[in-house]
Amino acid sequence: MTVPTTNPYVAIVDDDPSIRTALGRALRIENYDVELFDDGGSALKSIQLRAPDAIVLDLQLPDIDGLEVCRRIRRGGDATPILMLTARDAVNDRVEGLDVGADDYLVKPFDLAELLARLRALLRRRVATEADGQVLRFEDLSLNPQTREVFRAQRKIELTKIEFDLLELFLTHPRQVLTRDQILDLVWGYTFDSGTNSLAVYIGYLRRKLEERGESRLIQTVRGVGYALRTA
Repeated sequence: MTVPTTNPYVAIVDDDPSIRTALGRALRIENYDVELFDDGGSALKSIQLRAPDAIVLDLQLPDIDGLEVCRRIRRGGDATPILMLTARDAVNDRVEGLDVGADDYLVKPFDLAELLARLRALLRRRVATEADGQVLRFEDLSLNPQTREVFRAQRKIELTKIEFDLLELFLTHPRQVLTRDQILDLVWGYTFDSGTNSLAVYIGYLRRKLEERGESRLIQTVRGVGYALRTA
């Protein structure tokens, strides 16, 4: 295993100076290299010059909102982990943030220890993905972690960030039954789901795309336990 020679670099984008200062101080204490931005435009320019290892991004910014910042980052093929912050607590806001490419979502006011735990989880997943670049296959399904391409036989399937991460998890554990809490922890970085049933929603999204042309179901529900990638 290669030992990193530098501290992880985290970009914090938030227009609230008290939150920026507090997060910057806390992350530096935890040995992160931190840069602070108070708007989306300056953050995007800096990210082009120096790629961060992770981004903490506020949804409500004075110039370009966090959703658009996230879209532009992903549009350029950048898979940097993004933890989105927001004062909103509506399910639709959270789903929209994840659909444009955010990896995780935290509602203000938040506990600093929880933010640090989620950030560590995002960085761990990034290291694991980069370390294993082989194409994952099951039946006629294939996924390339490096190019982020997914195929069902010869049909290319476009997935959102969360859908891709879910499928990658199943493909790295074929035929294994994964509990709901395991999936939430490994894909979202935590097990608390606020009763929104978001996991079932994303499983439904993924199934529809994988079975769009009448293909057989590969993601099976194991009642009372969780889900498994296997033939019926």
